[in-house]
Amino acid sequence: MYLQNLFTRLNIKPKNINLYINALTHSSYANEHNLKNQNNERLEFLGDSIINFLMANYLYRKNQDNEGIMTKKRAQAVCVASLLIYSAEINLKQYILLGKGERKRGIYNYSIIADAFEALFAAIYLDLGYLQVKKTFHYIVVPCLSKVIGIIDFKTQLQELVQTRHQHIKYKIVAETGLAHEKEFIAEVYLSEQLLGKGEGKTKKSAEQQAAKIALEKLSQESKLK
Repeated sequence: MYLQNLFTRLNIKPKNINLYINALTHSSYANEHNLKNQNNERLEFLGDSIINFLMANYLYRKNQDNEGIMTKKRAQAVCVASLLIYSAEINLKQYILLGKGERKRGIYNYSIIADAFEALFAAIYLDLGYLQVKKTFHYIVVPCLSKVIGIIDFKTQLQELVQTRHQHIKYKIVAETGLAHEKEFIAEVYLSEQLLGKGEGKTKKSAEQQAAKIALEKLSQESKLK
């Protein structure tokens, strides 16, 4: 069974295999194979809420941060870039069922993987219950939180994101102005030949960080629109 390695990595013993197959079935695959309503869209809807709750519960119990800080941390921890990091821990993309057309367009865009991760958590919850999905959350997600919460190193976050697609980014300092003690730098970051972001800073590193931040925001927004 093609999902056995995934179940082993998740450390679960599923009861209803079909739930997991649906969780990993993109609508393009279901449409091509005439599988009416057998895709992961409904599960993704449920999984989004489950992960948000588990994250909120974890942050609430973990420390004494105020509501504003917890909200910011949760937003960081459940954004598309973070979901892709968790997905990479279980090599999720190799299990996703996509239609031929979607594969030709470029398999595994960011939103497809993130949606499948959310749907997978819904499947675990429906099949094995709250205690198991909470256990899986602590087993897979929590160890990665140091990579995604409270990080101001946007360059590292961007690198983690593009690595899920085996692509590479490069930075360019395109302008340098001002006197020696008041210099301003402008940096650009590219994915292949595509400009992803441009940032300014007092140092080259800070300009690159700002460019990476803009790039992350752009990629996350593009994923939401797909």
